[in-house]
Amino acid sequence: MRPVGWFRPRCGHQWDDGAVTSSLHHRVLDRLGAELTGGAVPAGSTFSTESLMERYGVSRTIAREALKVLEQNGVVTSRRRVGVTVMPESEWAALSPLVVRWWLESPQRPRQLRELSELRGGVEPVAAGLAATRATDDQRSAISAAVMGMSRTGPRGDLETYLQHDIAFHRTVLEASGNAGLASFAPLVAEALSGRTHHDLMPPVPEPQAIRWHFAVAEAIALGDAAEAERVMRAIVGEAQEAMEQVTGDSRD
Repeated sequence: MRPVGWFRPRCGHQWDDGAVTSSLHHRVLDRLGAELTGGAVPAGSTFSTESLMERYGVSRTIAREALKVLEQNGVVTSRRRVGVTVMPESEWAALSPLVVRWWLESPQRPRQLRELSELRGGVEPVAAGLAATRATDDQRSAISAAVMGMSRTGPRGDLETYLQHDIAFHRTVLEASGNAGLASFAPLVAEALSGRTHHDLMPPVPEPQAIRWHFAVAEAIALGDAAEAERVMRAIVGEAQEAMEQVTGDSRD
């Protein structure tokens, strides 16, 4: 086995003994996932379960649980007498919300946010257009309620509550498309929206124009205007990307 120096134990690092097992599992998983997807360990490098236990001060069970999830997402592979091998990025489950979350916690964040915005630009406008002709009455009501929530919480800078309404809006539009494939992108979009908020890429107070566009999409869906719903949703996704590029300095070029 070719050990990795990155897996030296962190001096004095121990998890809180009072933390529940599931919490430890998620904390180790998120830390390790972000470090691996962020390039801290080159593809092809190997390490052992024992080195992971030593680095994070956790049990073999916790280490194995974390590695199992990483393997399910294509980030690592594990073989007897070889150990755990870091896989190349081309093998990762790029559309997994977990992989997206880890990328957003890593130095890859600007690139990942840009790629997510490009993906959203190809998916969400289509979903909005379909929702205008397929949404149920309950879905139309949920979309309108989400926008109302955004309009209440945005102006007072309550970004966390605003985020929850924003996620509900986009999730319901995707589901209202009546297309299972499009609806499956909802967790991915939620990670993109959460990443923008939790990594300080949102303005202190959301742009009023962005909220007005959300209102316009809700209205177009309520009126059955597919072309308008698609057009305005494209503007929403484009504005979000432009705003992030101004903060991160990243661009499509």
